[in-house]
Amino acid sequence: MKKYIMQSLKLTLVMIVLCAAVYPLVIAGIAKFAPGGGKGETVTVNGKIVGYANIGQRFTADKYFRSRPSAVDYNAAGSAGSNKGPGNPDYLQTVHERIDTFLAHNPGVQKEQIPAELVTASGSGLDPDLSPAAARIQAKRIAATRKIDEQKIIRLIDQQTQEPLLGLFGPSKVNVLKLNAALDQLQ
Repeated sequence: MKKYIMQSLKLTLVMIVLCAAVYPLVIAGIAKFAPGGGKGETVTVNGKIVGYANIGQRFTADKYFRSRPSAVDYNAAGSAGSNKGPGNPDYLQTVHERIDTFLAHNPGVQKEQIPAELVTASGSGLDPDLSPAAARIQAKRIAATRKIDEQKIIRLIDQQTQEPLLGLFGPSKVNVLKLNAALDQLQ
């Protein structure tokens, strides 16, 4: 029995060293080669960090593109979806309120034209990206608010659109924080 206890203790010690020391150090080393050096990809404007590109942020002013709604109020410490199904009355009420708010801020847009991502939260509640269509539907409001030609806003969206990886994997997307930072640089 003593033999088995000693083997168990040795295996436990080896696993603690591997899982608590070696593995985290290897992952931290690999992260140094990622954008931002493992500290997250920051967006900088005029030498000042304005946010993190991988975390959705709230934009409510009409002069900015609005992000996808968040089920966790854009709190990265509490990343989660709403866990409410499409038949849940509370969820439906929330979506209808988001639709009404969007329509109030985007006159001329019909309810059927609103991309679902503008009124529903993502699974993490922190999605930093929109589809190009969700960005374009907001262009008229932003152009009017900023007194900029709408085609200039559309060109900016096209410039900020990231195509799928290798043209195959994932959808085209636009990072809202980067888009809004570029929008501020237009004027």
